[in-house]
Amino acid sequence: MAKTSMKEKAKRKPKFAVRQHNRCQICGRPRGFLRFFNICRVCFREYAAQGKIPGVRKTSW
Repeated sequence: MAKTSMKEKAKRKPKFAVRQHNRCQICGRPRGFLRFFNICRVCFREYAAQGKIPGVRKTSW
């Protein structure tokens, strides 16, 4: 779990654009970020399994 201070810091607009760092909107995780959904891979898998992300379902072959 990310620190609250790091979550708030990520929300602010940085002085320089290259300093921006993507964070999960749910848990604040900085790594494993999926840009299309704006969440991390852990939250994506959890929400997809619960059916909370429309158009995404578990594949099997």
